[in-house]
Amino acid sequence: MNEPATDFVPLEALGAEMPDAGRRRFLSLAAGSLALGGLTGCTRQPTETIMPYVDPPENVIPGRPKYYATAVPVNGAAEGVIVESDLGRPTKVEGNPNHPGSLGATSVTSQASLMDLYDPDRAQGFSRLGVPASWDALLIVLDSAMDRARNHGGAGLRILTETVYSPAAGDRIRAVLAAAPGAQWHQYEPAGAHSARAAAMQAFGRPLHTYYNFDAADVVLSLDADFLACGQASTRYAHDFAARRRRGGRLDMNRLYVVESSMSATGGKADHRLPVRYSGVEDIAREVLSQLGTATGGNRFASAVAADLSAHRGASIVIPGESQSPAVHAAAHALNAALGNSGHTVIYTEPIEFEPVDQIASLRLLAADMDAGKVDTLVILGGNPVYNSPADIPFAQLLGKTPFSIHVGSHANETGVRTTWHVAESHCLETWGDTRAYDGTIAVQQPLIQPLYDSRSHLEILDAMARTPGRSAHDIVRDYWQTRSKAADFESWWRVTLNSGIVANSTSLPVNVTPASLAAPVAVAPGAGIEIVFRPDVYSYDGRHSNNLWLQELPKPMTKLTWDNAVHMSAATAKKIGVESQDVVELHAGPGAVEGSVWISQGHPDDSVTVHLGYGRRQSGRAGDGAGFNVYPLRRTDSWWTVQGTEIRKTGRTYPLATTQMVQHPHERDDLAIQAKLEEYRRDPDFAQHKARAPEAGDTLYSRWNYTGYAWGMSIDLTACVNCNACVVACQAENNIAVVGKEQVLARRAMHWIRIDAYYNEDEQNPSVVYQPLPCMHCEDAPCEVVCPTQATNHSSDGLNDMIYNRCVGTRYCSNNCPYKVRRFNFLLFSDWYTESLQLQRNPDVTVRSRGVMEKCTYCVQRIREAEIRSEDEDRFIRDGEIRTACQQACPTEAIVFGDINNRSNKVAQLKAEKLNYALLGDLNTRPRTTYLAELRNPNPALEGQAS
Repeated sequence: MNEPATDFVPLEALGAEMPDAGRRRFLSLAAGSLALGGLTGCTRQPTETIMPYVDPPENVIPGRPKYYATAVPVNGAAEGVIVESDLGRPTKVEGNPNHPGSLGATSVTSQASLMDLYDPDRAQGFSRLGVPASWDALLIVLDSAMDRARNHGGAGLRILTETVYSPAAGDRIRAVLAAAPGAQWHQYEPAGAHSARAAAMQAFGRPLHTYYNFDAADVVLSLDADFLACGQASTRYAHDFAARRRRGGRLDMNRLYVVESSMSATGGKADHRLPVRYSGVEDIAREVLSQLGTATGGNRFASAVAADLSAHRGASIVIPGESQSPAVHAAAHALNAALGNSGHTVIYTEPIEFEPVDQIASLRLLAADMDAGKVDTLVILGGNPVYNSPADIPFAQLLGKTPFSIHVGSHANETGVRTTWHVAESHCLETWGDTRAYDGTIAVQQPLIQPLYDSRSHLEILDAMARTPGRSAHDIVRDYWQTRSKAADFESWWRVTLNSGIVANSTSLPVNVTPASLAAPVAVAPGAGIEIVFRPDVYSYDGRHSNNLWLQELPKPMTKLTWDNAVHMSAATAKKIGVESQDVVELHAGPGAVEGSVWISQGHPDDSVTVHLGYGRRQSGRAGDGAGFNVYPLRRTDSWWTVQGTEIRKTGRTYPLATTQMVQHPHERDDLAIQAKLEEYRRDPDFAQHKARAPEAGDTLYSRWNYTGYAWGMSIDLTACVNCNACVVACQAENNIAVVGKEQVLARRAMHWIRIDAYYNEDEQNPSVVYQPLPCMHCEDAPCEVVCPTQATNHSSDGLNDMIYNRCVGTRYCSNNCPYKVRRFNFLLFSDWYTESLQLQRNPDVTVRSRGVMEKCTYCVQRIREAEIRSEDEDRFIRDGEIRTACQQACPTEAIVFGDINNRSNKVAQLKAEKLNYALLGDLNTRPRTTYLAELRNPNPALEGQAS
């Protein structure tokens, strides 16, 4: 048995290098390594203990996972998922094809929910003033608090939650308020769709929820909405948008216009994009509205968009960004009403959450009562108001005026360490619950594992406050639905609901509404200066996922930055200030000031900077603490999404930012991510072959393979890819890919087996962007295979480029010889072998690599071999679509298709036979098994030459 590795790199020190050694020291170490190579191999493995499986659990067969339907909250609302359970532990999240929020796909958030579950920095019990306590002690305290509240009519009791989407939780809160009528319920979260609901007040006089049918929309106008890559319904919206884009064999494409104040994944996908300052989005929206039905106007972009929308009445969408002003939302609602989109592509329903309120006003009211000493008991269910409340509401100070407070959260965060009590919150995969999707569809959440720690759900806390302690979360949810399902046979209804993952016929009913009037213009603060625009981070969101290792290392869609946020600005703005990328600047907005590192972003509007929420944490955990800078001190209740007239000062310092794509310009190489206009495709269907560089004919040193059975291959549709990065996280979860840390990313040692390259054209002000997912190409003539001295990389009988880990000695010749740069070498022992919770997350079907071996995409070979075994047992061929790689299964736009290219009836073979199909770097004659379908755009001829 090998001794434990003594040079394991802990999470907090990822990236630490060994000190440099002199030539003599190097030679002595090398000699020793050669002498011991035959005995111990290249890496000393951690100690492994073999334990007998004497008493296996009932109904569990090792190697045969089970799957359960449940739901994961994505920015609050539900995304239906199917979770794989191996021996009682969830190891992989897939989309639930029955659920409207996912349709079988997933977002990065739902994929990474496993890392939140197994986060070793989660809170693990109860504490009172930092001292460990118990559930029984908390019940006594809660009982006393409720007695006190009831005796005073509930006047001193306050409940603070984030937006509540759970019917059962809403019912329990109402039960608490009924027991203490004077108590008050407040809701607050710093980002989310609730702001859009509040903005609807300006158009309709009451809060409404809006969702969209992109599969029925011929023309889409986005007003600062990144609906393809982030938001509660982005997974479904991306699916529907791509499905409409493919209609008619891509000859009847939709058209996307984007007006935005910062470069987004949706903006990069636009047929026409107009970068404007945040304060200018409303002007464009109003001008489009004023020009509907006319052919004249001062703004060429607005005129063309208005004409295109008018030509597609009832089949168009105007979607405002959640972070845009109420006036922009009102203009969007007015546009949709004037175009006849309501009830067709735009659906209005009653709010899907409980107690719809202006959350900023609600937080102000709570803060005023706390400051006046009117609150003696505050129960905070989730959230982190000490960290993310606006600068003019000093929540940390107000907590000091509250005699008794409880925080229920997954981590002892900035709020949890300041309350009287902190209660560890159960993860959604550990407890029962229910929640709603973007369209109101209800899903019952069922656990896949017993709580890892001594934790409780919000339902159990509320039930205890309602004087029914002792009921489990299962009983609370089941009892709630037993009284409301109205099913004659509840047991059958319950089983069907759990099996399908959704409550049948629970989608919110549409309502017919008409906007009352267009809002008055928003007053913009006078004075010169640069505006600051606040955005939720596309992965960390408002900071709730800041300790998620997978999300921290996941490259941002447009910049490919990891582990930090940045001060994004245009090149012209940076030149005006006199700074370059990675220079530290100080942002001044009113009394607040923060420092951040600059990143010059192509396509960003001038005289504006964008900063992202969710960073600069101090009570997050090993991954999140200290990452980036906190912008909440710049935010105020009267300047929620933007601050005008900001002063930016140079500090003279620099701060390194880690990116995984150093070059984002193809530099006239139009044969990499091939792109063309729809009209060009109609004129010349073979344009992709003309642009791609054909291989030269001649002799070859490679053997020609003869595939008598399966021949696996992949096709990736660049028109469908929206750069959401769900495939990257799915691959990481499926294949046990380690996180390396910021220092190693800076050293160009990122480990992801698939990446999405974003290529900008040379237009600095308003570029066109092409997205290109890049896994291993599995070349027929693989340059990596011929240079490996140990034959660690081989060609399989079905066309895969295999890796044999125990042969690899780390020469890295294969990586040097790979023109696609898709091989990853684990220089250090990145995999955490000792943290117990992280061990539970790993897929048992895939080897956990130690250091010193080459890693790469395998087309999820474990799934291929499983399907082969199953088909052989059943004496049949593998069916088309039976094998779905992790990246393919997660992709919401179905851009990735995998299968047997030997069978011409298979979808992947049909895609490879299309005119749009081409091989990346085909002139090198590597004959890759992964090929691409060139991207098509559908620009408006009236705007040719102006906006991309």
